[in-house]
Amino acid sequence: MSQRVRTFVAVEAPPELQSRAGELINRLRAVDAKVKWVEPRNLHWTLKFLGNVEMVEIPDVCAAVEEATRQIGSFDLEARGAGAFPTLRNPRTIWMGVGEGSEQMVELHGAIERSLSKLGFREEGRRFRPHITLGRVRDGGSAPTELAKLLEANADFDGGLSTVFDVAVFSSVLGREGPTYEALGHLDLNGS
Repeated sequence: MSQRVRTFVAVEAPPELQSRAGELINRLRAVDAKVKWVEPRNLHWTLKFLGNVEMVEIPDVCAAVEEATRQIGSFDLEARGAGAFPTLRNPRTIWMGVGEGSEQMVELHGAIERSLSKLGFREEGRRFRPHITLGRVRDGGSAPTELAKLLEANADFDGGLSTVFDVAVFSSVLGREGPTYEALGHLDLNGS
């Protein structure tokens, strides 16, 4: 029997950033909105969500990601600003954005997309916007106006600077307490 695992490719958030993101989440909790907040230890920049992948295909996925990461050197990445998708006035996903390093993240995403497309993973049509998901808004609760105001007030939040040395391929197991992520492979950027 084949085993499938929910899989994604991401850059892990280092401990200092997890701490800063936790501070931002605490600021945003001041509003009585129904939000499922992400545990700081689970924070990451998703580069590609692959969905359910056969376990036997994971080595091929890691090899494809490694091929992509060899093309890009390590770089500094600044976590900056709070925002929401699709809009601040209609928040569904609350995130922390990227300042310095945004172009390198877009380049890294593109290289990974192209490499994984050779294995049959579909390239995403929309423009990639690097971000860390902090929480997801649930239906109900107070009007999103207060949350939008708080997000605007933190639009320039300083999440700190870190260096990206590698990319990880993760499995995601959904449980009652939320998802559990496990790194299936770490792939160094060129020159790391």
